[in-house]
Amino acid sequence: MRIVFGLVLVAGLALAGFAVYMAQNYIGAYESALAEERGRANDSVPVQDIFVATRSIGFGEEIKDEDIVLMPWPKQALPETYFDSDRPIMDESGDPRVATRQIEKNEAFMDVKVSAPGDVAGLTSRLKRGQRAFAIKVDVASGVSGFLRPGDRVDVYWTGRIKAIGVDVPEGDVTKLIETGVSLIAIDQTAQSDSTDATIARTVTVAASPQQVASLAQAQSTGNLSLSLLGRNDDTVSEVVEVDQRSLLGLAERQTAEKPSAIQSCSIRTRKGGEVMDIAIPCTN
Repeated sequence: MRIVFGLVLVAGLALAGFAVYMAQNYIGAYESALAEERGRANDSVPVQDIFVATRSIGFGEEIKDEDIVLMPWPKQALPETYFDSDRPIMDESGDPRVATRQIEKNEAFMDVKVSAPGDVAGLTSRLKRGQRAFAIKVDVASGVSGFLRPGDRVDVYWTGRIKAIGVDVPEGDVTKLIETGVSLIAIDQTAQSDSTDATIARTVTVAASPQQVASLAQAQSTGNLSLSLLGRNDDTVSEVVEVDQRSLLGLAERQTAEKPSAIQSCSIRTRKGGEVMDIAIPCTN
């Protein structure tokens, strides 16, 4: 009986060892086939290792070492600017970078989405060289019903009353397009553009040149400013737009009829006794 039990045990161990051997061979063959297939894919689609985010990073968050990883990226789909082993996010200075926009998981890091080393994620990171930030007061009507977002572009219209300057510029209310394609960089105290809710803002901050800032400041102090939202891909250039009350209602300027000049006559009055006579004479003036 013990001999039979021993034989069964030996046979079971042999079968178990054979099963393990077959499983190892199967797994090895599968891994080899997978590696070969990956090699073929890499040969057919050239890739390059670039840094991508390992998690969702919000606006203003500091980018840490555990937030980045090198990942193969198709060379044909590389972003315009990216970071790789030759251009790392964490440079030798050790100064941290922060996200200037929302960065999703597995999204490539780009210059427009991260700050320079040591910079903070404020409005200054959204201003280009030579630009200034300027705040414009808005309400539900002038602010496009709360549908403005940082990153949008708007046309700015001025409405006010002008004084008469001669015959060419009559007195009256007028609306004029003063700036076109101005970029919004903040709504109230928010610079994030990922929100989808419409909010009624009290101020919007635009990026403009010093000359534009002076024009907007003068216009805001002398009249009312209204914003008109541009389409995302609209690259048209607005013409000169100016509307007053007369052009709005289609009224023509009244023409004053000239009165005919009276014929000038000159005379002298003489008296002969009790009779008074008027004698016509040539006019000397």
